[in-house]
Amino acid sequence: MAANRNYLTNISVLYRNTQKFFDKVLSRYDVGSGQLLSLFFINEHEGITMQELAQSGEVDKGTVTKSIQRLIEQGYVQARTDDNDRRIKRLYTTEKVAEVMKSLYEYRKELRSKLSTGLDFEAFEALLDAVTENSRANSEPEERYPRIRIAGLQKMTLLDYPGKVAAGIFTSGCNFKCPYCHNRDLVFVPDNYEFYQPEEVLSYLEKRKGILDGVCISGGEPLIQENLIEFIAEIKNLGYLVKLDTNGNRPERLKELCETGMIDYVAMDVKNRPDKYAMTVGLNNEVFKLENIRESIAYLMASDVDYEFRTTVVKELHDADDIAEIARWIRGARHFYLQQYTESDNVIQKGFHAYTADEMRELCRIAQEYVPAAEIRGVKEG
Repeated sequence: MAANRNYLTNISVLYRNTQKFFDKVLSRYDVGSGQLLSLFFINEHEGITMQELAQSGEVDKGTVTKSIQRLIEQGYVQARTDDNDRRIKRLYTTEKVAEVMKSLYEYRKELRSKLSTGLDFEAFEALLDAVTENSRANSEPEERYPRIRIAGLQKMTLLDYPGKVAAGIFTSGCNFKCPYCHNRDLVFVPDNYEFYQPEEVLSYLEKRKGILDGVCISGGEPLIQENLIEFIAEIKNLGYLVKLDTNGNRPERLKELCETGMIDYVAMDVKNRPDKYAMTVGLNNEVFKLENIRESIAYLMASDVDYEFRTTVVKELHDADDIAEIARWIRGARHFYLQQYTESDNVIQKGFHAYTADEMRELCRIAQEYVPAAEIRGVKEG
């Protein structure tokens, strides 16, 4: 059997058995084998950033962020703001981890002893170093964000992130087709659309550190982007606050992002009352799943993440009863904004109309009966 093995099989077996060893001995500390490498590296390089940590092991930023968030929750690692640049977070071990590091190093030594039985292990390590360097030298460069599609970049906004100076990033594609949407091209994405390269956007954000406070990720619907977590991790590593705009139709991804600590503020659209939701988002009842919206609303209202709900009010789609029903649905929400509809040349379906400023104020008064914090936003007088 051994004679038929090749180096790929051996690498796989070595990796799996190493993982099993550490998972067993580390179970008492609630640390997994994947977190162990991060813990060793932070202990030996106190003050390292997440970006530097990811580069050290050639691991994607999303994976590192999840691992570090778990270590922070366990009390083994803490993130502190850099003394000279408040946008940079540096990682340090805690007093709690100091109590267990001696054991962790002993386990690492024990495994090395087991693996080196009957071998010149130092010679093996030297060969492994050389093989690893060969793999780096001959690896094909990867496209870092192969499925992130950035359709727009707003270089500065004072309106989209409450109380912050921010940049706006607009992703393409959406799982809704709201007929009153004024971003038709972000929903249907014309064949000739020219996208921004993620590296171009990150380069701009790097240069604006100290000027901008945060970044708004909007769309389209950002949560349908497959590599969104990795991309946001890059933004967080630059020290920015991140606000996510979402329609709430992907609650599992919303939870994943919020629970990794990468989202500082969520703005979720509540399109209409439950029985009018499918019609308002341009889908039929067989395709649309209202339970996704319910789950996202419930999650945000129970979470520690700061959030707002917002409804764009359209005369043909919303009346006073609808606004009252929406407000009942989110009763007690921290923030609820009624936004005035604005016609544009890029709207999906023309023919919709806005309520007047006075009418919007009256609708807001109705909403305040259930959500006292309700306000109007973007209302034009006259």
